[in-house]
Amino acid sequence: MSDHAHFPPKVPLPGPVATALFVSGGSRLTARLRRRYGRVVTVNIAGLGEGVAVADPALVKRVFTAKPEVVSGGGTWAPLAHTLGQRSPFALDRDEHLQQRRLLLPPFHGERMASYASIFEEETLREIATWPEDCDVPTLDGMSRITLNAILRAVFGAQDDEFDELLELLPPWVKLGSFLTTAPWLRKDLGPWSPWRRFLGYRARYEAIVDRLIDQGRRDPRLAERTDVLALLLQARYDDGEPMSRQELADVLLSLLVAGHETTAGTLAWSVERLRRHPQILRRLEREIEEGGKELREATIHELQRTRSVIGGALRKVVAPFQLGDWLLQPGTMILVDGFALHSDPELFPEPYRFNPDRFLGVKPDTYAWVPFGGGRRRCVGAAFAQLEMDVVLRTLLQHVELVATSERDERWRFRGVAFAPSRGGVARIRRRPEPLRVHADAPVGEAVAA
Repeated sequence: MSDHAHFPPKVPLPGPVATALFVSGGSRLTARLRRRYGRVVTVNIAGLGEGVAVADPALVKRVFTAKPEVVSGGGTWAPLAHTLGQRSPFALDRDEHLQQRRLLLPPFHGERMASYASIFEEETLREIATWPEDCDVPTLDGMSRITLNAILRAVFGAQDDEFDELLELLPPWVKLGSFLTTAPWLRKDLGPWSPWRRFLGYRARYEAIVDRLIDQGRRDPRLAERTDVLALLLQARYDDGEPMSRQELADVLLSLLVAGHETTAGTLAWSVERLRRHPQILRRLEREIEEGGKELREATIHELQRTRSVIGGALRKVVAPFQLGDWLLQPGTMILVDGFALHSDPELFPEPYRFNPDRFLGVKPDTYAWVPFGGGRRRCVGAAFAQLEMDVVLRTLLQHVELVATSERDERWRFRGVAFAPSRGGVARIRRRPEPLRVHADAPVGEAVAA
């Protein structure tokens, strides 16, 4: 960005300083910057360089709906492309991305989604059975176990040895990959003890396991009856009749895991942290379960994703001159759709720092002001899966245990390499219900959320 006369006001913070403020709690920082400099600013973030941060819904719409020949959402520049693989949805762009997306959409819609609800419920019951009563329990690790186990079953179709091997392999690998995503200077092989060499070792083990799952699936005479995502992708074909390659399947499965594992777990941990500090909302949610409803629970999840965003925004790269409001951005310019700033804008969400699920009752979140899943043709393909999982996990949790209210101060934000989470892990204090809350007989079960 050489000609600053054609770019928004620049935030006068060095990259390391801006990054440190961002990872310590981005929403308050970006809100202050928005008030001082406006909804579109030039920023310098360490690891990404200089770019334009956008928090105006009208301009966010222009970014998300721009043609991929003008504004790119994937490619070798994308931070996740290096850790998730070159055939990952995060790495592909233009026609390749669109063609792959068409194969990925069917598993996350319709009746197939309903089949995943029982998995989410089983994993939640398994996890909360281990939580002790009347003492503080950080829930983030437990929520991570729920989401990981659910993805291994519903997405990978993993069982027995492969399930156990992936369960052991993936947590340390995902943690290392998150770190390397934000530390590009370490993505080089510097010997057997270097982080990148360890990452590649994990990758080789992962691909060997996925190869076995692919072989098992192709030999399975009941493959067409299975509902896991891998089974559906093994049967999918591109327009030319070709199936996904082994490499593409491995990259896609890993991408779905990373996109839906820690992010969903983080939001669920925040749900515990928020609801313990808002007992009136908690009581209303409990009554709604007994009445067979879900509108308030869905609104609560939307409000969690607004007030405690686990992902700060969405990145794009200008590849041809692009008019963004008053500014003509040149090729090479990075654009950050600033979710933190959007979600804390009082003009978009009155009293933005108040946790108020009622703002979403009977109201569908605005596509370009509420962006936890990104937007446009690159909106997270697993958004419906994540929303359904959070709905079932939260319902099952409240149905079987009582969350004890607290007056303790709010937990701070903690940056975990890619996603944010509660600093203390979303601490719970529970009491088991003598009898689970009785759900109304007509309550909808496993109803998919439209993406």
